[in-house]
Amino acid sequence: MKNSKAKGKGLSLGTKNLFLGLSFILPNFIGFFIFILIPVTFSLVLSFMKWDGFHSMEFIGIKNFIYIFKDRVFIGAIFKTVYYSAFTVLFTLVASLGLAVLLNNKLRGINFFRSSIFFPYVASIVAIAVVWNALFQKDFGPINSFLKMIGIANPPGWTASIHSVIPALIIVSIWRNMGYFMIVYLAALQDIPYSLYEAATIDGATKRQQFFRVTLPLLAPSTFFVLMMLTINSFKIFDLVYMMTEGGPGNASTMLSQYIYNQSFIAWNYGKASAAAMILFIVVGTITVLQFKVEKKWLSYM
Repeated sequence: MKNSKAKGKGLSLGTKNLFLGLSFILPNFIGFFIFILIPVTFSLVLSFMKWDGFHSMEFIGIKNFIYIFKDRVFIGAIFKTVYYSAFTVLFTLVASLGLAVLLNNKLRGINFFRSSIFFPYVASIVAIAVVWNALFQKDFGPINSFLKMIGIANPPGWTASIHSVIPALIIVSIWRNMGYFMIVYLAALQDIPYSLYEAATIDGATKRQQFFRVTLPLLAPSTFFVLMMLTINSFKIFDLVYMMTEGGPGNASTMLSQYIYNQSFIAWNYGKASAAAMILFIVVGTITVLQFKVEKKWLSYM
């Protein structure tokens, strides 16, 4: 007992702080190791295997990758995911920034409007899918009824049409996510010193010039964060598509994540599903790295 006490007293303050810090981050590392690192590594191994979950694994090399790149559904899923992501990211970013600028002013009932716009982000995805499917109903839905009322004789079929199903998903995604990123922009806007706007006003800058010369440059770090998170989330979209269309009609709204799900839990082909997951991982990782490089160059010019 005396020896252990003496050894404990002999620890330096730096060593004690190190152990204290490790005690805080160790649970996170354990969670990362169990729930992320092991599954990702296992998925990488599976991408070179043939396995249905019941029989023994069989090593087949890169045949899974060759198969999925010959699969029209997979190629279509890539283009649909890029199409969905490009428009979702662009319009969500613009909508969230616009709402943040608007709701950064002192208006009556401002907290109500902020909460109302943020609410869809925390609402149940099941409820969102049911409500929007009802709104998008082709023959008797409120949206098409309104379009007919203003003179559009043949409104879109929305989720029932192969031509308008992805635009419908984009609309719902923008509505759902813009509230969260509006809060991000609001926090950034409120960190901008008001003295900068006063100085710009004294120099004769208009409101438009203040927005483009003061506000936007100072929002650059927040914009890159929003852009990165939106891109990653858009490429991983699954829940909204599954609840609203299940990838239909046909395969018109089958995204990469839906393709992976179908290969895993419908076709029971974990090798092909893992190969597709690796492709998705590489695409998202590449885009994220490019965004970081662009961010560094952009901030260096400021």
